[in-house]
Amino acid sequence: MIELRNVEQELERFRTRLIVAALVVLVCFGLLVMRLVHLQIVTHDELSTQAENNRIAVVPIVPNRGLIVDRNGVVLADNYSAYTLEINRSQLAVPLDEVIDQLAEVVEIQPRDRRRFRRLMEDSKSFESLPIRTKLSDAEVARFTAQRYRFPGVEIKARLFRNYPYGELASHVLGYIGRINQAEKAAMDDWPEEEYANYRGTEIIGKLGIEQRYERELHGITGVEEVETSAGGRPVRRLRSEPSSPGNTVRLALDIKLQAMIERLFGDRRGALVAIDPRNGEILAFVSKPTFDPNLFVDGIDQDSWKELNESIDKPLLNRALKGTYPPGSTFKPFMAIAALNTGKRSATQVINDNGSFMFGNHRFRSHGDSGLGPVDMVKSIVLSSNVYYYSLANEMGVDLMHQQLEPFGFGRRTGIDLDGEATGDLPSTEWKRRKYKRPDQQRWYAGETISLGIGQGYNNFTMVQMAHAMATLVSGGQRHEPRVVHEIENVVTHERRPPPGEPLEALPLKPEHVEVIRRALHGVTVEGTSTRVFAGAGYASGGKTGTAQAKSVGQNEKYNAARLTEYFRDHSLYTAFAPLDQPTVALAVIVENAGFGAEAAAPIARRVLDYLLSGLYPSEEDFELARIGKAGAPVGQQRRVADIALPTLMNAGIATPGAASGAASGAASGAASGAASGAAAKAGSSATAATAATAAAVATKATSDKTAPIRPR
Repeated sequence: MIELRNVEQELERFRTRLIVAALVVLVCFGLLVMRLVHLQIVTHDELSTQAENNRIAVVPIVPNRGLIVDRNGVVLADNYSAYTLEINRSQLAVPLDEVIDQLAEVVEIQPRDRRRFRRLMEDSKSFESLPIRTKLSDAEVARFTAQRYRFPGVEIKARLFRNYPYGELASHVLGYIGRINQAEKAAMDDWPEEEYANYRGTEIIGKLGIEQRYERELHGITGVEEVETSAGGRPVRRLRSEPSSPGNTVRLALDIKLQAMIERLFGDRRGALVAIDPRNGEILAFVSKPTFDPNLFVDGIDQDSWKELNESIDKPLLNRALKGTYPPGSTFKPFMAIAALNTGKRSATQVINDNGSFMFGNHRFRSHGDSGLGPVDMVKSIVLSSNVYYYSLANEMGVDLMHQQLEPFGFGRRTGIDLDGEATGDLPSTEWKRRKYKRPDQQRWYAGETISLGIGQGYNNFTMVQMAHAMATLVSGGQRHEPRVVHEIENVVTHERRPPPGEPLEALPLKPEHVEVIRRALHGVTVEGTSTRVFAGAGYASGGKTGTAQAKSVGQNEKYNAARLTEYFRDHSLYTAFAPLDQPTVALAVIVENAGFGAEAAAPIARRVLDYLLSGLYPSEEDFELARIGKAGAPVGQQRRVADIALPTLMNAGIATPGAASGAASGAASGAASGAASGAAAKAGSSATAATAATAAAVATKATSDKTAPIRPR
């Protein structure tokens, strides 16, 4: 039987399949149209921006860090730029150690460079570029540039380096800069967005001293540069640029010539000196000995240098003027005297018999050499430094009244100086002891503990900043100013000058007649008292007070004998002073650690500081040598005029090493330099001469010159 085909049915099926296929095609085409509409219209702006970002790189332009100068414009901190060899770990094609070993065949890489690089890795993220070598010479730049193709992820950059031309001089004031670590980065996350954005591209920050406290002023304003890049990420051309603004110039109140003189007078001894202008609180000298070279920290201190500084028994990294606390010894007596006058506990004419000791219960508090001074009034008690007078005064006043009267002078609290890290010191009271100690038996105040406070011993511990600030407050009749290291801040673009921020302090209600009693007594110290020999022949009238503070306690039945003690257990030598007598323009406090009586070591340094400031006189070389070993009295030899003395010798002139880039080289410029130099070397081939490669690198890295010419030392 022959089966007939149902043509109509087949045609119907064909039409159905055709319609379905057409619908599928239409749906797919519709989806394509919808996607095209979405890409071309809905997300056009976003995708266009992404494409533009892939073509254009926005690079921050790091500003030149501001200068630090002394009161006469002498540069104490400036900048220079040099080539660095840097590794970006995220772009390496081979293991890091292998890359470093291969680089060492082209550029010298010492073990300390490797150690420093490892430390930097610990404080950085994997995508950051880190220097393996800094301050490359022309020859080293040329050698690497010619073989750049061998080292993906390695490039040469031009970076700014901080320079401290006088080396160790005034290092505790200036501080230093260093690479931003992880803790600092975490803290920066909490900054306002505008302030945080200003640090994009920045890798260094102030770590200590003025560099730290005035970081915002010194940093400047970061600029931006738009650079067109190739598909491989290489810079092709600059599209737009907003230049950075250099940091402000910070002018200190210090005179670097005076600072150098004082540090030289200390010699190898440990100690501190702070000199303040009582009229405005400006710090004229700020010395902490021994010092350190801040240049060691600029591009990462090596392990040996860090160990030497950190483990030294002399603690050169300790800012003794700001953080070192010491018992004030007899320099505390004038403040006890003004407190007695203010409270009415003693009158200036009241006489106390000094028989050489003061008995409290069964304990005998001794005087100098166990010999008495006989009847003494307030002036004589300061001039001859009677201990018995102040033992009895402390007993009469009690610890809490003493604290109430002396705390307003700045004892036991921060003075507000414009340097971070100031110690509070200890001005004891019954409440202070309860806070300081945990055990109930330690928290109790015993009456016998009050007695030694009267002569600046016991729990009393203050910084030299506090001592100088207190002396300035006392001799100015109660006028108070927050101590200021910085004199003014200058905007290098507008040349506008402004004083540092600060709030005026309320004056202490001291009676002029009481202040005059203390001034007269302090002047008596220099003409008939314990510092008479040191101030003989001075061309001005001054006041001062010697002090000797115990570094190691002596038993009740023992006698102090410096020869039997190791150096670090001997008494400290202190002196506080002010001048001129009627209208003081300087007040100072100085300590020489473990140097004995105040008149032997500390007072001679104070005399020479006052000679410099008031008479314009500079010590002779013979006088320097005697003062350095604690054998000086009044100045010897022919004093010289300060104006005739040259500035201190430059220890680090800050001249850029061979191959240094221009002073305003930015991250964008250095990136362009790397790419252009590589291109030049590649075109020249592997046989390119070092000179050709170096020329290509030098031309490519040329950037805008520094807009601010530094004030050179004179």
